[in-house]
Amino acid sequence: MQIAFALLITLVSACLLNVGYLLQYSVASQAPPLSLRHPVASVRSLFGNRRWLLGVATEWAGWLLYVAALALAPLSLVQATAAGGIGILAIMVSRVTHVPLTGGERAGALLSVVGLALLGVSLLGSHEEGTPPGYLWISVWLVASAIAAVVLIGLSRLVGGGPAWGLAAGILFAAGDVSTKMAVSGGAADVAFLACLIVFYAAGTAVLQAGFQRGGALTIAGLATLLTNALPIAAGMLIFNEPFPGGWVGAVRIIAFGAVIGGAFLLSTRTKGGQPRPAQEERELAVNPT
Repeated sequence: MQIAFALLITLVSACLLNVGYLLQYSVASQAPPLSLRHPVASVRSLFGNRRWLLGVATEWAGWLLYVAALALAPLSLVQATAAGGIGILAIMVSRVTHVPLTGGERAGALLSVVGLALLGVSLLGSHEEGTPPGYLWISVWLVASAIAAVVLIGLSRLVGGGPAWGLAAGILFAAGDVSTKMAVSGGAADVAFLACLIVFYAAGTAVLQAGFQRGGALTIAGLATLLTNALPIAAGMLIFNEPFPGGWVGAVRIIAFGAVIGGAFLLSTRTKGGQPRPAQEERELAVNPT
C-alpha cells in the first residue's frame, strides 16, 4: 500500500512538473536571449514575469511531492513512474501550440501508459529499498554528471543547440534527483547532499530556460525528462543496490522500464519540420516575410 501511494504521488508530481515546464517555456521562448555575460538582465527578464514565476512554483510543488515519494519508495520505481509524465506533456503541448502529435509521438504516449500499467503489475514482487552507496561512488556519479552537462553545452553547435541543452538539463536534474534520494535517506552527509541538490536543480533550471530559446517545448523538456528519469533508474540499480524481483515479475518490470523510457524517447524526438516556430523566428518573419 505504501509503494502504491508513493507511485500515485509520483504521477501527480509528474503532472505538476510538466505544467511548470510548459508555463516556463511560454515565457522563456519569447524573452530576450539569455546570456551568462549579462546574468542580471537575464534573471530579471524571467523573474519579472508572473507567468514564469507561476511555472516555477508549479514545478517546485511537483518536486516536493517527488521528494515525498522518494521517502516512501525505491528510486528506480519512482523514476520509472515519473517517466510516464512525458505523455502528459505531449498532450498539453499539442493542445497549446495547436501542432498535432506525430505517429511516433502517439505511439510513445501509448507505450508510456503500457509501461506504467506493467510497472503496477510488477509491484506484486519484491520492492524493498536498497542500501545507500558509499560517498565515493555518489561523488563520482555527481562529478561525472556535471562534466557531461558542461561538455554537452560546449558541443551544442555540433549536436544541435536545442537538443544538447535539453540533454544537459536532464543530466543536471538527474544528479539533483540522486542527491535528493541521499538527502532523504538519512546520514551524516545530509547537509552536503542538500547543497548538491540545490546546486544541480538550480543549474538544470537555468540550462532548461536557455534550451527553451533554442527549440520546441516538447523536444527540450522531453529530452530533459528522458534523462531525468533514465539516469536515476540506472543509479537505483547500479549504485543504490535496489533489489530486483526474479522470475516472471522481474521480466515484467524490465519490460515496464524499457516501455516508459522508450515512450519518453519517442515523445522527445519531434522532427524539426513538426516543431512550432520559436517566438523569435515568428517575430523576424513578421518583419521580413521573405
